[in-house]
Amino acid sequence: MAASELAARAGPSSVEVRDSVGNLLADGDSVVLVKDLKVKGAGQTLKRGTVIRSIKLTGDDQEIDCRYEGIKGLVLRAEFVKKN
Repeated sequence: MAASELAARAGPSSVEVRDSVGNLLADGDSVVLVKDLKVKGAGQTLKRGTVIRSIKLTGDDQEIDCRYEGIKGLVLRAEFVKKN
């Protein structure tokens, strides 16, 4: 196999993503915001304590992809969430 094929297979699962307190995050986990966050382009603020369900890992060790009502393409930094 070529190196590029191996890298494509490894994907986001090869990166360990940890939340603000050091818990390991995985696809499908629920997280809680630990800080109020202004969302650029959406004109709204996500308040501390907001639960975000069904996260997806992006392959970056500090970013998670998630959905929240009314906001498309939401990417959060792992330092602002805590595993629920």
